[in-house]
Amino acid sequence: MSFSAQLRKEVDPIWKASFHHPFVKELGEGTLDLRCFRYYVLQDSYYLTHFAKVQALGAAMANDLKMTARMAHHAQSTYEAELSLHENFMKQLGITDEEKASFVPAPTAYAYVSHMYRAAFAGHFGDILAAILPCYWLYYEIGEKLKECRPKEPIYQKWIAAYGSDWFRELVEEQIARLDEIAETVTEVERERMKQHFWISSQYEYLFWDMAYRLETWPIQRKETECDANERIKTS
Repeated sequence: MSFSAQLRKEVDPIWKASFHHPFVKELGEGTLDLRCFRYYVLQDSYYLTHFAKVQALGAAMANDLKMTARMAHHAQSTYEAELSLHENFMKQLGITDEEKASFVPAPTAYAYVSHMYRAAFAGHFGDILAAILPCYWLYYEIGEKLKECRPKEPIYQKWIAAYGSDWFRELVEEQIARLDEIAETVTEVERERMKQHFWISSQYEYLFWDMAYRLETWPIQRKETECDANERIKTS
């Protein structure tokens, strides 16, 4: 069994939970509250901005020039395809420049991004691939599962089409093959560390759906006064 197949088998319960999460199911059905999707778009744009930077770090840490070029291409693709898609979503959803300027990432989005940076700066190229691959791979599998869905909401149709496309599948398969190549060249200790990165990222993917569905916020808001905070603590 390949290294990537081992990883996929180990995270299967987590990924199945993502497949059945209300956010994903309702998106395919077209019944997802647009407030949740609007919230998701803002958080995911933040995530993808840093995802592209981690891809660029992978390009810098790659072992040969070809790999550097391909990782740089992936970072550019994230900007040109996914982030541009989100920009279009923002326009359609009426997200203003003021909202974008005052945006604060939710706890889950912030933690997921921090996890990817930790994997990058504390490890090697294989750690980066292991940490970012669940985002590619899980989204492709969800796109495949939802591609026969015909939600009435046009934005949901575009989201499904993007992640169920042949273009996206090719990117995913390339990164899976690359991870298997790297796994053959590292120690068992390093492979176990890569497995943990992959497992944690898979958990965060599930938490990301849940964050958007619940419109997750920080427990104490920045504008909350000390008096308000004390009162809330007393009544909680």
